[in-house]
Amino acid sequence: MAGFVDLNIPHSLEKESLRKLVEAAAHLGYSTVAINYVIDYEEKKKEVVKPISSSELFTSLPMVQGKSKPIKILSRLTLVVSDPSHCNILRATSTNIKFYDIFAVFPKNGKLFHVACTTLDVDLVCINVTEKLPFYIKRPSVNVAIDRGIYFELVYVPAIKDSTMRRYTISNALSLMQICRGKNIVLSSAAEKPLQMRGPYDVANLGWLFGLSESNAKAAVSTNGRAVLLHGEARKTACGVVHTVKKPRTPDEDDSTPATKRPKWHCDE
Repeated sequence: MAGFVDLNIPHSLEKESLRKLVEAAAHLGYSTVAINYVIDYEEKKKEVVKPISSSELFTSLPMVQGKSKPIKILSRLTLVVSDPSHCNILRATSTNIKFYDIFAVFPKNGKLFHVACTTLDVDLVCINVTEKLPFYIKRPSVNVAIDRGIYFELVYVPAIKDSTMRRYTISNALSLMQICRGKNIVLSSAAEKPLQMRGPYDVANLGWLFGLSESNAKAAVSTNGRAVLLHGEARKTACGVVHTVKKPRTPDEDDSTPATKRPKWHCDE
């Protein structure tokens, strides 16, 4: 299995609290974490701040449990949107936008869920797990998102903290699973305290409650997270891949054919 990831470590102004969360993640075996900065327009929080760097948190990064390498810390920007105009910030020329590794959107209604899946240049679409979904998840939107390489995030800490939110988490997760069949799912913590975090294998077991198969649940805490990171890198660099294929030699071509007339390497765009 690929390295484990937790793409939702809530940002805190208290550096010591943030350090403890990252240290707990490393101790539990997570190779990569993303510090999540949330902009919620309903709370009038609209300023995109520059994400904190690893060197500002640690002089020496914590080592990942069971591995001889330090944990990798990334940055993530999540927009909580209830109006299409709120998404304009992703197209803004703000100097701080470029510092984020992952873009996520938390749509508050069905129209914005469709826009996020089909139009927005994001890496993650967040699914509300603290209350009943105010809209139906539609298959066409989800299929387009999957084709575009976008993943859907479910957080598990609310299900641990409160029995009511546990019901909402399971219900909303099952609604999503009926459409996506377990594809392109990422399980994250959104833990505010180290004790709320769970090890990756425990999280994979929670995935079974959310309707994931064993293989999909394991992917949701490992390879799918890696795919989100690659999607973010591709979005930032806007680079393609050049693939070369050698043309097969035909029977009437032999070594006596002049070099200038022999088959060339072709580049597929």
